[in-house]
Amino acid sequence: MDFKFSAEDEAFRAEFSSWLKANLPKAAKSDDGADFMSEGTADDWKRRVEWHKKMHAGGWVGISWPKEYGGRGATLTQQIIYNDELAKVDSPMLVNGLGIMLVGPTIIHWGTEEQKKKHIPKILSADELWCQGYSEPGAGSDVASLQTRAVEEGDYFIVNGQKVWTSDAHHADMCILLVRTDPEAPKHKGISYILVDMHSPGVIVRPLVQITGDANFNEVFFEDVKVPRKNLIGEKNQGWQVAITTLMFERSGIGGGRDMMGQVRELVELAKSVRSNGHTAWEDTSVRQKLGGFACEAAALRYTGFRQLTRRLKGLPPGPEGSVLKLCTSELNLRMNKFAMEMLGPYSQMEFHAPHALDKGKWSYRMLASRALTIAGGTSEIQHNIIGERVLMLPKG
Repeated sequence: MDFKFSAEDEAFRAEFSSWLKANLPKAAKSDDGADFMSEGTADDWKRRVEWHKKMHAGGWVGISWPKEYGGRGATLTQQIIYNDELAKVDSPMLVNGLGIMLVGPTIIHWGTEEQKKKHIPKILSADELWCQGYSEPGAGSDVASLQTRAVEEGDYFIVNGQKVWTSDAHHADMCILLVRTDPEAPKHKGISYILVDMHSPGVIVRPLVQITGDANFNEVFFEDVKVPRKNLIGEKNQGWQVAITTLMFERSGIGGGRDMMGQVRELVELAKSVRSNGHTAWEDTSVRQKLGGFACEAAALRYTGFRQLTRRLKGLPPGPEGSVLKLCTSELNLRMNKFAMEMLGPYSQMEFHAPHALDKGKWSYRMLASRALTIAGGTSEIQHNIIGERVLMLPKG
């Protein structure tokens, strides 16, 4: 396989790299690089909004989306280059991550022309911030067991129920919501996919404080919430197909959008700074072997991402690589943060920003945050089942 990019793609890289060099905020990571899921302070959020607006004004948000909806019409290879260049400079996160990664692509694929024109430009500009209403207290890994109801009354759906672990719901203006519209149908058949205004009467958002101290997950209650019927995506009672499309984008985004080699390099620097028994951890052969193994896994993930890119370039839909990438990326992230704790020894007990903490305590924060990624977007157990049953065709136990 030829891993070289075309002259056109390299010109795109040079243009974006030059723009980043000229526009990247000087204090790009005000949270000291704790974790990409870090909520940060109110000032951090404000800076991220400003950065998103600046990126959008430069035409660098949703770059692979169609030009008629405000995108750049970039190719899939240019999307890969775009992610690489952002990782190189450790760019701040955009504020509408779920809107960009999940909602926009799903609406482009399934939405009506009216829905596309109404929402796509606002998603790109962050004038509409989005969240995802899938999981419920009794329907986590088995999302199709959801019980949130939507009853059709005239031109509206009346929604009642609860969602949980809803990322960014406290910031969101809109929500992609899975609801049960036919309680008598088999669980995968009676689900509909609707767009809900989070400012509607009857929507209640309650933040959930995580082990990191952040509260960017939420539980959301819907009490007689009126949702216009025109906000239905796809057909009534056929929302599971739409939901699967969103999940495919989510799993590919979580697994394929991160350069794990950058985290390996950070671990190498940590190993060179941590001292024990009169020498650095880096001088220990077993430590170097462990870091070398992480580097190999990170490289393998990168090339697995290229396999998925090849499928897409041939006009095929995302394949099983999405589940493989999601599973392996989240598990590698967890293991690398665990190893950082081992190298830090007693220093691993110090909290984020604690006095005298090495690297300002970011590794302890990352360790606490690591489990979230093995759950979000489909748990590791679910990904194992998908790969075993649908890819390897193994028999069910």
